[in-house]
Amino acid sequence: MASNSSVSRRRAAARRSESTEDHLERISELLATKGQARVSDIAESLGLKRSTVSNMVRRLTERGYLEHEPYQGLALTAEGRAVARHVRKRHEILTAFLEQLGLKSSAVEAEVEEIEHHLSPGTLSLFGSLVEFWRQHPGRLEEFLEFHRGSDPG
Repeated sequence: MASNSSVSRRRAAARRSESTEDHLERISELLATKGQARVSDIAESLGLKRSTVSNMVRRLTERGYLEHEPYQGLALTAEGRAVARHVRKRHEILTAFLEQLGLKSSAVEAEVEEIEHHLSPGTLSLFGSLVEFWRQHPGRLEEFLEFHRGSDPG
């Protein structure tokens, strides 16, 4: 039986929008690479208007994911960092999975962006296990790829 805290985390994850996750992921990336995350940087990197990002920053602050002082930088709260880590890990698993399958790098990022918000935790866990299995048993990956090439009519 699942603990109350794990059930609570799953419910909270189900309520997070794609936009919430994308913003937290990008803020985390900017903090890691630039040491700061400004509304203008987030807007530019997500291809959004500054006003749209400002509204989202306000909502993320209200929800407890961010600490924000006007005209100062943004900081992720512990909960914001946890969500950003989860989103980054999910992104890494899907990227590795698609790369192992031999998708062109130009297609991998687009495919990950399309599917990453639509996987259940169980499916993501399964993909993560498969990625790790193929890392530990590269011959098995090659067997699968050979099988696929032989069965692919295109």
